[in-house]
Amino acid sequence: MKMTVAEIAKAVNADQTYLNSKYLDTTVTGTNFDSRQLEVGDLFIPLAGAHDGHTYVQSAIDHGAVATFWARDHVDSVPSEIAVLVVEDPLEAYQELSKHYLDKINPRVVAVTGSNGKTTTKDMIAAILGQNFNVTKTFDNFNNEIGVPYTVLQMEANTEFLVIELGMDRPGQLDFLSKLVSPDVAVITMIGEAHIEFFETRDKIADAKMEITHGLKSDGYFVYNGDEPLLKERATDVDAMKRTFGKNTDNDIYSLAIYPSRDKTEFKINVDPERTYAIPLLGEYNVNNALAAIEVGRLFQIPDQVINSALKDFEVTKNRTEWLTGNQGEAILSDVYNSNPTASKEVLRAFLATPTEGRKLVVLGDMLELGKQSKSMHAGLATELPAAQIDQLYLIGEDIEALAKKVQPAFGQRVHYYHRDQLTELTNDLKNNLLATDAIMLKASHGIHLEQVVAALTAE
Repeated sequence: MKMTVAEIAKAVNADQTYLNSKYLDTTVTGTNFDSRQLEVGDLFIPLAGAHDGHTYVQSAIDHGAVATFWARDHVDSVPSEIAVLVVEDPLEAYQELSKHYLDKINPRVVAVTGSNGKTTTKDMIAAILGQNFNVTKTFDNFNNEIGVPYTVLQMEANTEFLVIELGMDRPGQLDFLSKLVSPDVAVITMIGEAHIEFFETRDKIADAKMEITHGLKSDGYFVYNGDEPLLKERATDVDAMKRTFGKNTDNDIYSLAIYPSRDKTEFKINVDPERTYAIPLLGEYNVNNALAAIEVGRLFQIPDQVINSALKDFEVTKNRTEWLTGNQGEAILSDVYNSNPTASKEVLRAFLATPTEGRKLVVLGDMLELGKQSKSMHAGLATELPAAQIDQLYLIGEDIEALAKKVQPAFGQRVHYYHRDQLTELTNDLKNNLLATDAIMLKASHGIHLEQVVAALTAE
């Protein structure tokens, strides 16, 4: 971004009383809400949270901030070293500024949500559109009320497409985010059990996911998983052009055949049956994500051969189902960013279907935010854990103890259970047991911090 302080002040309706006129022509080249990560020329956003962001303004100045938002209820301590834009709420001002900048740059917007696969699908869509257009995409998983404005304000002036991930953990959140970015295309990857603690049923999750269409432009497209009855039912109420993807043959785009291997998954599709597509990921569930991305690419006339080329080696956001090599030489399938029953089952199936020379070991941690149904949902994973195919099973967390008890008769001494605070013990046991010919899979919600185990297993 590149805006003067005067333009920003007008965009957010800042109180001119506290804005020193000598700063009006100052150029702002970025934004950040973390004073430690600010760069010279940035606008500092002091957010309210566990700590009051206003207390970090000196750190922001030291790191090169040239301006800051400032809440009206803090005007008794206004700094003088930089431009101060007094607003009612810095977060709301941040969102207003992102809307102003989005309108100014005016890219076409593809918004993606879903219980699983939204980050991977976002990455695929960005890779495809990036073959023909200048694309900005959501960094990592910056997908909430703070992360979306951050992504928008990272756009270069020549951005033609913004591919943005929208997250959700409560009703109304996607309604707000969708209206903030006004997508040309809204994509829902699937409906699972993520955040069911807050929604209680998949029906309510589907209702909340459908909010992504609330800001959809009048001439926009709604792209959704046509295999999901909850989405098909609700899509009839959306006044927009629609496209579906999935496994069923009544979808606009569907897979004809899937050829899995460890490092990639190849597949054929109905709309281009002679061509073999490939993605550098395992699992049929990732083929579904690719179908959504292909659908978006075709909407914007990206040739099929270009789509195929883009998918073969697209950049995957870290910690999403990636193969690594451990320090013993073992193959590690790491998927430790988030977890829910649907995602866990899909990754388990893909892992167990992958050939390996030696043993197969599985590490599962608690799936968080499952509410009252949590223990039964953890125990329900037992059907996806065939004792004959898994040599050692490691389980860590509190609610996953229900799964440990369920599978113990089948696994006997080959199941190992750890409390949530025993991450070090789990790590040491794995390091002492792994062999070069082994393959090991790790999956849990991020709050269990299995990424620390992965780091230990791959450290040189």
